[in-house]
Amino acid sequence: MHNVMKNILRFIFILFLIFLSLPIFSRSYAFRGLSVTEGLSDLVVNVIYKDSLGYVWLGTGNSLECFDGIHFKHYLIPGSDEKLKRVNVIAEMPGNELWMGNGSGLWRVSKQKNSLEPIARETIGYAVRSLLHDGKGILYIGTERGLFIYKGGSLNQIMIDPNMLSAANSIGGLNLGEDGILWMATENGLYSLRLSDRKIEAYHNVMEEKHVCSFKNIARIGSMLYLGTMGQGIISFDTQTKEFARFVDVGCNVISSLSGDGKSLLYVGTDGNGVHFVSTDKKKVVRSMRHETGKDETLRSNSVYSVLVDKEGLIWVGFYQLGLDYTLYQSGLFSTYTYAPFFDSGDMPVRALAIKGKEKLIGSRDGLFYIDEENHRYKSFKVPLLRSNMIFSCLYYQNEYYIGTYGGGMYVLNPATLTLRDFEPDGGMPFSKGHIFCIKQDRENNLWIGTSLGIFCYKDGRQIAHYTSANSKLPEGNVYEIYFDSTHKGWICTENGMCIWDPSARTLKTDVFPEGFIHKEKIRVIYEDSNHDLYFFPDKGSLFISDLSMTTFRRLQPGTPLDGNDGMFIVEDREKWLWLGTNNGLFRYDKKDHFIPYNFVDGIPSSIFTLCPPVRDENGIWFGNSKGLLYLDAVRINQKKSIPYPVAITDVYVNGKSVVQSVVKEGTKPEISLEASQKNVTFYFSEFSYTAPAFMSYEYQLEGEDTGWTTLTGRSDMTYYDLPSGNYTFKVRRMGNPESETQLTVKIASSISIWSILFIVIAVVTGGLAVLYQKKKEVEAEREEPMPDSDKVIEKETQSVEETSGVVEEKYRTNKISVEECKRLAEKLEIVMHKEKPYINPNLKIADLAISIGTSSHTLSYLFNQYLNRNYYDYINDYRIAEFKRLVEKDEYAKYTLSALSELCGFSSRASFFRYFKKATNITPNEYIRSIGKNNE
Repeated sequence: MHNVMKNILRFIFILFLIFLSLPIFSRSYAFRGLSVTEGLSDLVVNVIYKDSLGYVWLGTGNSLECFDGIHFKHYLIPGSDEKLKRVNVIAEMPGNELWMGNGSGLWRVSKQKNSLEPIARETIGYAVRSLLHDGKGILYIGTERGLFIYKGGSLNQIMIDPNMLSAANSIGGLNLGEDGILWMATENGLYSLRLSDRKIEAYHNVMEEKHVCSFKNIARIGSMLYLGTMGQGIISFDTQTKEFARFVDVGCNVISSLSGDGKSLLYVGTDGNGVHFVSTDKKKVVRSMRHETGKDETLRSNSVYSVLVDKEGLIWVGFYQLGLDYTLYQSGLFSTYTYAPFFDSGDMPVRALAIKGKEKLIGSRDGLFYIDEENHRYKSFKVPLLRSNMIFSCLYYQNEYYIGTYGGGMYVLNPATLTLRDFEPDGGMPFSKGHIFCIKQDRENNLWIGTSLGIFCYKDGRQIAHYTSANSKLPEGNVYEIYFDSTHKGWICTENGMCIWDPSARTLKTDVFPEGFIHKEKIRVIYEDSNHDLYFFPDKGSLFISDLSMTTFRRLQPGTPLDGNDGMFIVEDREKWLWLGTNNGLFRYDKKDHFIPYNFVDGIPSSIFTLCPPVRDENGIWFGNSKGLLYLDAVRINQKKSIPYPVAITDVYVNGKSVVQSVVKEGTKPEISLEASQKNVTFYFSEFSYTAPAFMSYEYQLEGEDTGWTTLTGRSDMTYYDLPSGNYTFKVRRMGNPESETQLTVKIASSISIWSILFIVIAVVTGGLAVLYQKKKEVEAEREEPMPDSDKVIEKETQSVEETSGVVEEKYRTNKISVEECKRLAEKLEIVMHKEKPYINPNLKIADLAISIGTSSHTLSYLFNQYLNRNYYDYINDYRIAEFKRLVEKDEYAKYTLSALSELCGFSSRASFFRYFKKATNITPNEYIRSIGKNNE
């Protein structure tokens, strides 16, 4: 026994050592790729820079690109020699001036002219390879003809070698030491320049009697310099001892990019083996990112030309001929639970949870998992140990865990022995093969079980009641929820409505609900808050709120972020706010009118939450998600979202042309003045979070046009058409964050002159007199004409109805849209539908679709009715049906419900999805899934 324990302890110790030795960058990254499709003008990304306002600048083979997370602004490089256009370096000067060096010299961005301006072309008419701003207005310029120092508008040239054509004068990298030494990495060695007296010293790396001195880039950490080469890997240089040495091998000797965090990490880009993070303390690679075939979350190429790790920790990687990859921002407010090295809930649909001290029992659609962190115990239970891997409920009750499954009945887990047993040893239904949806305990320690065959109540292991729709007032269908409130009443929810368990009468009642209550709807979630208000979260309906006695109750008004979503759970935090989980997002609610959405930006891997009741512990809240068990630290609940940049209006288009350079700033309130004909205005904006575009959420309004704030998700632009003359103020902010607001005043001039007003007055008076004269004639005619008989009236009305079918054709008879134009628009429409998938938006309108293909609603309506001979709604729904068929073919969507899948495809409700699917295919969705050999709940 002693040897067995000794071996077990040794095994645990080895696992602990393995855990400690895991890379410090152990979390996975979600990359987004950018190429020509997303707006890049060139696919060679040679340099990446992030400025002080939050814009990311990309130096490509023929342009300088400004990226705000959604949109690109292009600064094309003039000239006929394509070989000289490639951008080598970007730097920022005071006042957010962006400077760039390439093969033909030095350039500055002119935002007013929306172009690049050459700087000192007569002096620097050759390649600029490196730039370094010291933060005090001095710019060091490394060229192929020596060093230039720019200060106060003047340039001073310093030659490293008197021979201008010497390789020593080709400076590939610059680094400023804390001791007033400027280090220069050149094609012929490392050089130091003492700024106080301009003294230059040379250092050459000699290996096996050969000079290895052609350095492309440079980084410094402490007293050590790290030099990248194009064939010998990374070379280190100790500025104290003046010694060179070969540094860590990163699997490729072509070092295309080299930078560092200034503390202990180097960020290395290679042309052939991806990106590597190197610890200078440990002298080893601690994180690698490469392109690996068949694996997700990898780079798209190993041919890396540029790497940037910005101050927010985002990783930017530029490629040769493949554009750019970057990691999507997540604040880390939420974390996905892991217990390394045994368990990782990532990508696991968590459906049930019980926590007792350091013990966790996690139920998922992939089995049951027990974790005891204090005693380092772990065990998983799956088929064949279980009859079903789908765990729907669990409860810690009388020192054991009670577990309900979908299709496999009910079990009891003993945490001391980690053994499972059947809840009912005799194997009766539904505890052998049925569905167990919820398990609850009342104040008398009775065990209540909601199943597919009604409600069961147990006391001390003995069944004392079984309620069904046949022997009680229980509504028919599965019992989804049993909730005991503070008055000890039991609220029972089934597929077809709700009843109440009356503990005094010990019966189920349905005749206690007042008129207008929610008891006839399908509800899965009930919650009582600290104010003793009850919240009912129905499928697709508005949140319903009532006091315990049902004397005062109400629904939330439409227009909240909850509209159209299925309720999954409710829990209250320590600040008395409610957290509301849905099948399409998580929201924090102040119980009045303020909702704060939380999504991918905050560390939530999926917007789909599950019917897993949250668990509050002493430090935070645990949530079940379709891609893991999520944890929110209570200390961080009220912390502001840590995006460091304010929202900015990045561009303004008027009548289809950018006019951002015309914006006039008066103090802190910018404004733009437009002519009377400039009535169509598009505002582009960004919150600079650099997360997935689908999760960027804003609130906006145009004062003078809109009556209030409007929510916008997944887009970063807004267009207003045919604005009347007048003054407007466009405001935009991050959703739920009023302090992030920015605004722009727009003034549209009036086109009405004094003569125009006089003409209008004359026209109105003349028209009014004509109308009065016409009415007088009609009255006189009516006095002479006999009243028509009823048969003629009926005949006339019937004729009107019959003529209605010709209205559409008559409506478009005078339209001058050619067949060629219709063909062009139809092709463009098909491209948009396939690439952008606008149909997944359940609120898609024909006007929105028209804007996306650059035409009017009237023209698009003509296209559908006269050219495509299709109804608009049938056209959109056919794409949604095709999307549904595509999704159900994929294994990762096999665990989604039909309701969830229909919403992913753009249907606004399960009913409309089923109705149109049957209309289009003559079979139901379930029949279709069975026909292709798939299975969905």
